[in-house]
Amino acid sequence: MAINLQRNVVAQSKKHTASVIFLHGSGDTGQGIRAWIKDVLKQELTFQHIRVIYPTAPIRPYTPMNGTLSNVWFDRYKISNNCPEHLESLDSMCHILGNLVDEEVKAGVAKDRLILGGFSMGGTMAMHLAYRFHPQVAGVFALSSFLNKDSVVYQAVQSTKTSMPELFQCHGKNDPLVLPEWGKESCLQLQSLGVKTTFNTFPNLYHELCRSELEQLKSWILHKLPNGEQ
Repeated sequence: MAINLQRNVVAQSKKHTASVIFLHGSGDTGQGIRAWIKDVLKQELTFQHIRVIYPTAPIRPYTPMNGTLSNVWFDRYKISNNCPEHLESLDSMCHILGNLVDEEVKAGVAKDRLILGGFSMGGTMAMHLAYRFHPQVAGVFALSSFLNKDSVVYQAVQSTKTSMPELFQCHGKNDPLVLPEWGKESCLQLQSLGVKTTFNTFPNLYHELCRSELEQLKSWILHKLPNGEQ
């Protein structure tokens, strides 16, 4: 069954030569995280030459909420880094989001001018999408996110011969939902497999976004996707 994802797109002032696909956390929408970012940054996350796309996850039953329907990228057995991954839902969503990647490529954006990332569950989804299926992208970011201890992402990175995109991570030190240790462990594991990683922590930050984090992310995106028209 073909699923067309709803998406919220931030227009750029020039013809875009690069794209960022930003995936929201569980229970949110593309429009919701775009508004949240604007509220925290006091402006849109915009670039002259980069299109920012905020897709919305389809509605599905979500096990940690007792099967309640929610906008989630995949299901999980529980919010823990020490349980199996729900591979069926992860794999099907990687296929659906892969169509969005292909659309950008068809629109003239080279795959190495694409960045995939997200907040919380969205960051986890981006890591699966990039490291397992689209390792040619320019980079991956994961804000308040983690991979399970036995993640298939590690197996994919270990078994591939191609170089992997750089990972930019941010995490609140006071996050009670996704523990910062889980994010750090994912970072160190990927690092040990040869992925270039950055892990930034923010004191007094819970499971949320903050301005300095988004400003660092913006700088990193510009570093990875510079404007070619110099």
